[in-house]
Amino acid sequence: MDNFKGPLVTDCEELLGRFQATESVRFERFSAIWRDMNFSSIFNGKPEPKERRHFARLALSVVSPYFYPPYTFQIRAGGLYLLYGLFNAQLCSPKEKIRIALKDWQDVMQFQQDAMNAQHYDVIYIFRKLLSEKAFLFTAMPTKLFSRMKREDGKVKKICEEFVDPSSRPQELITTDVLEELENVHEHYEDLKKAVFNDPDPNMTLIQQNLISKLNNAVLNYSNWQNKNHSASEEQDAGEGPSNQDSSSRAQLLASIKSKSYGQVMEASKSRRHRQAQLVPSADPDQTCKVSSKKKRKPSLKNRTQSRFKIQGKEREILKHATRLWRLSAVKEETVAERKKPFNWNPKMESDVM
Repeated sequence: MDNFKGPLVTDCEELLGRFQATESVRFERFSAIWRDMNFSSIFNGKPEPKERRHFARLALSVVSPYFYPPYTFQIRAGGLYLLYGLFNAQLCSPKEKIRIALKDWQDVMQFQQDAMNAQHYDVIYIFRKLLSEKAFLFTAMPTKLFSRMKREDGKVKKICEEFVDPSSRPQELITTDVLEELENVHEHYEDLKKAVFNDPDPNMTLIQQNLISKLNNAVLNYSNWQNKNHSASEEQDAGEGPSNQDSSSRAQLLASIKSKSYGQVMEASKSRRHRQAQLVPSADPDQTCKVSSKKKRKPSLKNRTQSRFKIQGKEREILKHATRLWRLSAVKEETVAERKKPFNWNPKMESDVM
């Protein structure tokens, strides 16, 4: 899909450039340009559903930056109209949504308020139409992040200078012709003051002295500061990551989220449902160690089974020993009784035998 990104950007910028030439933010003008370029047929080149969905996602991601600063209000309105047209013209089912990062939502709300104050109801209607159709997908990042995505070194995001609203125009207002005219007016003022007053008071001045040189130096200093600030922002965007302040704030935010999540009771797995879940606060690690050390663990099933078998074995041995002793005592009593039995001598039986 990277091969289609360049031509897609060219077509979108051409449409927005023609819309900028109209000097209007009416949706009627935009729709006329849309139909003239037959822009809705941009999705007809991918018949397979998977590639069609990827191309729709690419088209929405390419057009989304034109809806945010630093572009002019007219270009942002054109970007909104273009997102609306691409969202409804795509052939995917369900439709791919427009990703909006949470950091950009404040700019979107400010854009809506500006359109409301200027009574551009076309912009308000299209924006609320997209909201009612649930066309926006609120995400943490404007684009998807992948773990193995290659970083493009040395590439800075290009901005179309024709669509950007200049932050200030002092360089265009304070030109050489304007400075010469101001100098002539200042000399004429001095001549009139000398003609009216023979000995004019030096403290009687209605304008500053050396106004032309001061004004020229102020414009030069501002232009130098603007160039330095722009180059510093480009270096920061091209760097490896955010600044130290941003990284520290993100680290604090992640730490607070982790502390809250660790302080909550987590549901145990199915194999451990017989154990009762306990809330262990994450703020005091010494207390957690004490609680875990004092907690008595139940013996395992193996140990309990072995102990039961040992008890049963001991009971059997005691029973066997008791029965054995009883049997030995009974045999002893029989033998003793047989031995103690008296011998009866009968003389008649002896005479019979003889």
